Amino acid sequence: DDDDDDDAAALSAEEMASLDAEAATAAADWASELSSAAWTEMDETDRRGKRPATRTKDGARMKRGQVDKSLKSAVANDYEDVDGSGDMDDDFSANYYDYDADDVEEDYVPGSAFLVDDDDDDADADADAASKKGRRRKTRREWGKIPDDKLPRVAIVGRPNVGKSALFNRLTGTKRAIVYDQPGVTRDRMYIRAFWGDTEFMMVDTGGLESLPGSPEDAPSVDTVGGFEILPGMVESQAALAVNEAAALIMVTDGQKGLTNADEEIYGWIRKYHSKKPLLLAVNKCESTTKGEEQVLDFWSLGGPTPLAVSAISGTGTGELLDGLVAALPPPSPEDLDPSWKDEEGDGPLKVAIIGRPNVGKSSLLNQLAGDARSIVSDYSGTTRDTIDSDVIGADGEKYTLIDTAGIRRRTSVAASKDAPESLAVGRALQAMRRADIVVLVIDAEEGPSQQDFVLAERAAVQEGCALVLCVNKWDRIDKDTYSMNEYTKTLRSKLRVFEWASVVYTSALTGQRVQKVLRAAAEASVHHRKRLSTATLNSVIQEATLWKSPPSKAGRKGRVYYVTQASTRPPTFVFFVNDPKLFPDTYKRYMERSLRDNIGFPGSPIRILWRGKGAKGKK
Repeated sequence: DDDDDDDAAALSAEEMASLDAEAATAAADWASELSSAAWTEMDETDRRGKRPATRTKDGARMKRGQVDKSLKSAVANDYEDVDGSGDMDDDFSANYYDYDADDVEEDYVPGSAFLVDDDDDDADADADAASKKGRRRKTRREWGKIPDDKLPRVAIVGRPNVGKSALFNRLTGTKRAIVYDQPGVTRDRMYIRAFWGDTEFMMVDTGGLESLPGSPEDAPSVDTVGGFEILPGMVESQAALAVNEAAALIMVTDGQKGLTNADEEIYGWIRKYHSKKPLLLAVNKCESTTKGEEQVLDFWSLGGPTPLAVSAISGTGTGELLDGLVAALPPPSPEDLDPSWKDEEGDGPLKVAIIGRPNVGKSSLLNQLAGDARSIVSDYSGTTRDTIDSDVIGADGEKYTLIDTAGIRRRTSVAASKDAPESLAVGRALQAMRRADIVVLVIDAEEGPSQQDFVLAERAAVQEGCALVLCVNKWDRIDKDTYSMNEYTKTLRSKLRVFEWASVVYTSALTGQRVQKVLRAAAEASVHHRKRLSTATLNSVIQEATLWKSPPSKAGRKGRVYYVTQASTRPPTFVFFVNDPKLFPDTYKRYMERSLRDNIGFPGSPIRILWRGKGAKGKK
């Protein structure tokens, strides 16, 4: 009997805050259930040699040494404590860092120091409490008044393993750059928006200089990736480009090792080719309270700027370094101030993360879209380590922030690797999904979609809620006929059946074929990712769907849908108010999702659906 079913109450502010987390959990369960059938054919061919699971089909825990070699276990991303080490954290969660969470102080606004009114102590207490409740840390993009491309560049240069990346993280207040006690970890240029006082600038991290490139073509050193030599001078070329475009330079040296011949050569190269640019000399690793000031004495022999004793670990001397940097930078011109450079939601350009397995052409795709050698490209996997942000303008005139990432292998493969910084690089790549609006999953056309591609797509769309574009790269290497693209699309969607709503683009990063379609597909997916519908439109669609297929009954009770409303966007999240969520099986929930997609669309964007019953106990 449903006579006692009352109308569902409207969502409160507290309930709205928890909807996204609930939707992500529910969607992950549904996607894992749907994934098993999509890999049936591959399961038969890949039974031999696959990673073992820890439970049998009936759910019982396996004995040590007993394994389940089915691909279903790998697709489900089932990482349990097989070896008894106690490490069950999946996807390098220990390396996560919320880059936007603590960029600046939560209530800081540049230039607001002189606007404080001491007479406001008697402000309304309720209003102050409400302000504190809704307060959160502001990111640089939220309070910045100057676009990224108009900010003065500050390049950090020096020989390898002197602490440039550690000092970069210290000065920018982030942990974006990978820091490891090994020379040659940093390879590409990394740009981060930073500030000191009321002055904003763009900090640039570079790789260590082993040779002296007068120009990007004059770097004779040979770099190695995974034991293989790559093209000469790639790291030095990236550093030289950063120095050429910089408005000021920070040369970093190692105070514990003292002045070396390499330091003298780098200083002479800067003075010879870039003498007009302000130069600051930072003597790093001077955290000792007794020997710190003595360690800088050798560097006075350079006869240039005053050597400053700093410590990237403790922060000692960084304030004096930033004071000197701000004094050397040119003041911003009134033409550079553009408060409208952000969109209506204050997010700036559309952020697009390029994700994929190693050596599928992610960096090549970024270089083609940026029109510049933004990332180092080689034929060997593992070249890219840091996440590289590049601002580009598409053919439609829209601005995009492209994020190049390191290739992501399976967790077990990374754990067994001898390349220690790889786990840090994978953690940065996974974090890039969290701060991105769109994820472009690059797939090797020759190898086809793999179970790792499915795991990455599931992470991006289901867990992080990003819009998804499937980019099939290296299409020029495929022997094609009239029906090749249609047949490949059919196979791709069957392997990634859960993400059949994702856009598919076929490109060749080597030749530049159809690369601009990636940005167009990302822009289209973003429109649907931010789409908001009225409650009347949603209820009209759902009412028609329930007429075609009525809600099922269970134990004499029939499911009833009161109404539907949209709770949030990015991704679109819908709340179904029903009498009891337990009366609606998963098949009917998927039917409602298909009805929304068939009648409204949402191509390229995931959607989340929550089922809420009467009272707190009925919420699911």
